[in-house]
Amino acid sequence: MTQAAIETDDEGLIRLQKLLAQSGVASRRKCEELMLDGQVEVDGEVVTRLGTKVDPRTAVIRVSGKRLPPVSEKVYLVLNKPRGVVSTMSDPEGRRTLGDLVADRPERLFHVGRLDTDTSGLLLLTNDGDFAQRMAHPSYEVDKTYVAEVEGEVYRRTVKQLLEGVTLEDGPVTVRTARIVQATAGKSIVELVIHEGRNRIVRRLLDHVGHPVRRLTRTAIGPVQLGTLPVGEMRELTLAELGDLLDRAQL
Repeated sequence: MTQAAIETDDEGLIRLQKLLAQSGVASRRKCEELMLDGQVEVDGEVVTRLGTKVDPRTAVIRVSGKRLPPVSEKVYLVLNKPRGVVSTMSDPEGRRTLGDLVADRPERLFHVGRLDTDTSGLLLLTNDGDFAQRMAHPSYEVDKTYVAEVEGEVYRRTVKQLLEGVTLEDGPVTVRTARIVQATAGKSIVELVIHEGRNRIVRRLLDHVGHPVRRLTRTAIGPVQLGTLPVGEMRELTLAELGDLLDRAQL
């Protein structure tokens, strides 16, 4: 939610229940009930006094334990990157880039991590440099879900091998979950959840266990799902998604 959408007083403060209601948590009356019920925290303290004022830009607010992002002029976007698009904002070789997809946006956007040129799916874009840096840093990295179409029939023993851990030339890889979506003699579809973002990690992993990747899509980053977002399109993160990621990034 942007600052323009929130009505504050001359000191930049707003009544807490009004902020919650304007942020879409619930109706004003329901927000008051949540406060009285001890379900609302501000900066780690439970606030039950109606009329308490907060700074919507800096207060760390939780409702029933879930983070409500601060009011900000920053943007946080989900993009469904098409295959063939380079994960950079410009390219000296003239290839199609993320910059081309966001050319009509007024902000200077950063991409959070990257996807291989021949991989499609979920990328986060933002003009919040701290957020982009934290989200891409190994110590804060969240689970990423990939769906891969691979050569050959994948058997349960291969899934077991993946889950037990595979060591590649640049070290071991931990696979959180792996499942077979579809398997036939010629090709299979598998879904993997991994924590890290080493270069071409999913392709190298599946190649290592004998199933070269034909097509690869990232379908989720942490709580953020690609869902039905069309290829090449963007949407804003929901408040719940952003609150979750801000917590993970410790921002």
